Amino acid sequence: MTGRRGHGSAAARRALGCASALVLLSAAACTGGGPTPSGAPVSPGGAGDIIVASGRDVTGKGGIRQQLIDAWNARQDKERTGVHARLVELPGSADEQRSQLLGALQSRGAEYDVVNLDVTWVPEFAAAHLISPLREDMLDDDMIKSVADTARWDGKVYAVPFNSDVGLLYYRRDYLEQAHIRDTDLSRGVGWQRLRELTDAVEAPGAPRPPDYEKGWTTQLGPYEGRTVNGVEAFLSAADGVALTDDRGRYTATVAELTEGVAELRARAQPAYTLGDASRSDETESLTDFADGRTAFLRHWPYAYRTLHQSLGEAQLGVAPLPGRAVLGGQNLAVTTQSPRRAAKATELIRFLTGERSERCLLDAGFAATRESAYQDDGVTCGTATAPGASPASPSASPTAESADRMPRDDQGRPRYARTILLPALRRAVQRPRTPLYGAFTQTFATGLGKLFGEDPPGDAELATGLDRALRRVLPDR
Repeated sequence: MTGRRGHGSAAARRALGCASALVLLSAAACTGGGPTPSGAPVSPGGAGDIIVASGRDVTGKGGIRQQLIDAWNARQDKERTGVHARLVELPGSADEQRSQLLGALQSRGAEYDVVNLDVTWVPEFAAAHLISPLREDMLDDDMIKSVADTARWDGKVYAVPFNSDVGLLYYRRDYLEQAHIRDTDLSRGVGWQRLRELTDAVEAPGAPRPPDYEKGWTTQLGPYEGRTVNGVEAFLSAADGVALTDDRGRYTATVAELTEGVAELRARAQPAYTLGDASRSDETESLTDFADGRTAFLRHWPYAYRTLHQSLGEAQLGVAPLPGRAVLGGQNLAVTTQSPRRAAKATELIRFLTGERSERCLLDAGFAATRESAYQDDGVTCGTATAPGASPASPSASPTAESADRMPRDDQGRPRYARTILLPALRRAVQRPRTPLYGAFTQTFATGLGKLFGEDPPGDAELATGLDRALRRVLPDR
């Protein structure tokens, strides 16, 4: 059944009314910079201003990113340096942001000093000489290794991880209980076959059917980066683990390997278990469908933990590692090559924004932090930013601008799942293909996989053969 969007529980819809503003935290929301909403280039501020170009801060107006920049500015005032940082948010989709940011830097139409890049864009911006190499010590042993690896290209450090992302599995614990599943704790991990068995139990004849329930799970299979992410996760989870490129961005797959990957994605998206709307869904729509009760399972990003808990209690909602391989997302901060006069101060700003305390603030706000200490060192706390009216000493205070926060937290104020589920997931996460031609790759890959969701989908081998030809046209061979 499709076409049910717009209905669902009023409570869930109220809590998710801001979901469209939150979507850009996902792997597709990792950009920044470029024209203002009016389309005019951003003019520089004062003579010493550091202009930071970023995508939307999903923690809302006056959110955690702005608070951290405000804290750095306060330090500059105290030290009387005469320097301030200014955050410029770029509107539009991630693809639009990337295009505008590339255009702005290539034409020098906007004086950006620091850019917040999707992890998949670092090779492209580095190869185009739009961002500058940084010192090796900008990355240290406290950074999660898989996350730190996203900041390098061609043997050099070009960026510093700001906040990370990884695919997770959310599930309706109450639906499993209604289906008489005794153990509803999936935090130790499950496979796709077990998910299908759990779905069969929820849908078993005679089992109490949740009122708005339709199919087992949903995800982001619309014609955009979400489809690429789900495809890469399926390909890397196939029997032999299908990697599409090597570490230099050269195409390495064979038709036989692509056939395995296509078969895995087809199995995950089979209509018997997948919400029909998933093939057209993005982060916002899939999140809303799950919160409205249409599915028992959802593949999504860490920010959904906080968002979903605004309408669902712990007895209703669970989170677990994603079955198979999960893709790494996130954003990295880089210094532009057009900022030679302010490069030293821009680098200092990046060190502050990616430091231990800042990363703990980002974690407390619902982002996936990039440092091990944010998850494991109770001595590292967020004293930099708090919600309006909240006490900095309160471990349950949300360091965001929102007035209500129902996200479960541990005794130290972290999201309750952060140490046991999120951190291990980040350590195990895999990257999407690393190539300066990522824009061409993702468009080709998502378009090719789209044939799976048409009215008359081709067979696995036929689709793989066409996909192989298309990828060879846009990527260099090994």
